[in-house]
Amino acid sequence: MQTQVRSVFISDVHLGTTACQAQYLLDFLRTCQTEYLYLVGDIIDLLYMRRRVHFTPQHEEVVETILALARNGTRVIYIPGNHDALMRRFCGQMVAGVEIHRHRVHYCADGRRFFVSHGDEFDSAIHAGVFWHMVGDLSHHLLLRLNTLVNGLRRLLKMPYWSLAGYLKQRIGKASKFIRRFETIAAHQARELKFDGFICGHIHQSGMRRIDGVLYCNDGDWVEHCTALVETRQGQFELLHWADHKEVLLRETELTEDWDAIPQVN
Repeated sequence: MQTQVRSVFISDVHLGTTACQAQYLLDFLRTCQTEYLYLVGDIIDLLYMRRRVHFTPQHEEVVETILALARNGTRVIYIPGNHDALMRRFCGQMVAGVEIHRHRVHYCADGRRFFVSHGDEFDSAIHAGVFWHMVGDLSHHLLLRLNTLVNGLRRLLKMPYWSLAGYLKQRIGKASKFIRRFETIAAHQARELKFDGFICGHIHQSGMRRIDGVLYCNDGDWVEHCTALVETRQGQFELLHWADHKEVLLRETELTEDWDAIPQVN
């Protein structure tokens, strides 16, 4: 597994919540060497923190590590999402060495152009309000709490990390349809804007698919799946899972046109 890469994309960290898997993200950030670090939204869960704050020393270390990367030459680009939307007021500015943008164009090493955004702009198009009311919202928060409890027990039993939330969502038909529709809309948006691909987060489901000649990439999350999207020095993308067990879930070179590529995280 490559740890010296050109670019790293992470999102949906949800610092400030009990669901955040900060220990795995810290290990990843300290291990991976990169020229570009994209924070693709929902890094700090300001919505959750209105009701309750769970900002542990490990969460603080994540912030400190990111700021240290910026000081030491990594170009850090922060694209706020819907849970940290208050940060959008700083778009176009640089804060503590971190660039803040509403969205960004990423130029790959091989010359391709990718549009990067959090992905919540598609919520109205896919009726995500209804979806998250039904599968997410309170039930989703409960699912994440169960995920945390289950993995706390697994650690006591010296068993590796396992995403209960991801396992259940992959087996809900409506969730699968929602994910597929989201991917298609994002890819079509990139195609209309004449980009080679679209990179986002938001739906807590990592994946890569070629859709109508466009490469859709979702970097996943750090509350359920502990995944990141990386660009190699050659300009190719890979999806990594980084918890107790570390592996490459999917490589761009393995894809075919319109191939269903939603990796399974055990």
